[in-house]
Amino acid sequence: MGSFFDRIEINPIIAAINELDQLDEALDSPCEIIFLLTGNIFNLKEIANRVKSKGKGLYIDIDLIDGFSKDTWGLEYIVKNIYPDGIITSKENLVRLSKDLGSFTILRLFVMDSISLKNGIRSIKTSRPHAVEIFPGIMPKIMKMVYEKTNTPIIASGLIMDKEDVIEGLNSNAIAVSSNNKNVWYMEGS
Repeated sequence: MGSFFDRIEINPIIAAINELDQLDEALDSPCEIIFLLTGNIFNLKEIANRVKSKGKGLYIDIDLIDGFSKDTWGLEYIVKNIYPDGIITSKENLVRLSKDLGSFTILRLFVMDSISLKNGIRSIKTSRPHAVEIFPGIMPKIMKMVYEKTNTPIIASGLIMDKEDVIEGLNSNAIAVSSNNKNVWYMEGS
């Protein structure tokens, strides 16, 4: 079992699971890391066990898991009882709390305009996540700018549809790309 960065070196493509029927295919794919964007209080432990049994890294988007409050207690329960490799969130306070709990943190940043970009850069500098997931992931200029201003590893996500998007993302200072498109999962070594 390797760290996030070790796994990304092996394969920079991350399988993002937003429907549970995608899980088996993601587990059989060459992707080393699974971003879990669905699940609930009743099935999260089972999902985590399945991912771990396949030797994959599991990063849970705490904002999207049903049945947990999106606060200190829900996060602490997941970190201490589900044992993910990391937490994904769009909330600065949960990034800081995840780090305090010893978890790897990924801040989700949705860039819709110049104001969200400015606020996002401020948020990265304030919360200091281990990595930042930028949406949409097809904005090379923006990814380069965020990296230059924060020196934080970037993951390109959202609207990654083909090999060209993967290559463009990786050439824009992104260390990885995340996609729920099953065809993208098999572009190992792009």
